[in-house]
Amino acid sequence: MKIYQLSRKQFLPISLKAAWNFFSSPKNLAHITPKEMNFRILSISGGNKMYPGQIIIYKVTVLPYIRLRWVTEITHVQEPLYFTDEQRFGPYALWHHKHHFREVDGGVEMTDEIDYALPLGRLGQLAHFLFVERRVNLIFEHRFKVLDEYFQKNNEVSR
Repeated sequence: MKIYQLSRKQFLPISLKAAWNFFSSPKNLAHITPKEMNFRILSISGGNKMYPGQIIIYKVTVLPYIRLRWVTEITHVQEPLYFTDEQRFGPYALWHHKHHFREVDGGVEMTDEIDYALPLGRLGQLAHFLFVERRVNLIFEHRFKVLDEYFQKNNEVSR
């Protein structure tokens, strides 16, 4: 199984507490996911406070007209520094996503580190080359843009 990696860093002009409060709430995922993915949360175990073992079930459009259930588990939490989610069922053979938050001058540096693999062996590798890699990058580019606009605007309002 070929494992792919993606790493992104972003500066946000907010406090560590504000970053944690926003990103540790699964409900905010819908706000930062591209609209064409039709991201919908179906259930969150144990309420809205994140904890290791929490299961979140989504429905997401992965390709035009193909909607899948995606089940993730929060596996590690160290508030307010990091958390990890892993796919249990969904479109990937492996999805391991680490979210790190570090206080820096004027705000927070957020780092996303994703290790992922596709099913179907060589066919999955071909799909990665043809469109999956680009799609994953576009999702995180969208997130970067939305977060930058959202936190810049909210930071200006609070001044």
